[in-house]
Amino acid sequence: MVPTLLNGDWLLIQYVKNAEEVRPGDVVVLRHPLQQDLLIVKRAVERREGGWWVLGDNAFVENDSREFGTVPDELVLARGRGRFRPAKEVQWSVAGVAGVASWVASCVRPLRAGRSVSRRLRAR
Repeated sequence: MVPTLLNGDWLLIQYVKNAEEVRPGDVVVLRHPLQQDLLIVKRAVERREGGWWVLGDNAFVENDSREFGTVPDELVLARGRGRFRPAKEVQWSVAGVAGVASWVASCVRPLRAGRSVSRRLRAR
């Protein structure tokens, strides 16, 4: 899900009772259709017959519906509402006020359908 989510990011989720609560463009947590003990995070693109068509934000990685087809509704567990980037890479002793302010400004981001950074990057 790079660039929207990076390795180590925390994801704030909202569990869904049914897949009708998911909208196109939402970041979703779902069970992998071929290995159901594995949870994955993808972007819901559209409803199709048989479930959701999901894609990752990284176009070069094909571990999404291009590989395993539509995802049945019962495998969609939650929608992503926001992400938190921990400060493990900020060196507090040398960061200074500007470095800390930069981290604070970017550490929490909402994940809204149609308003993510990756969508804006793809449109360019």
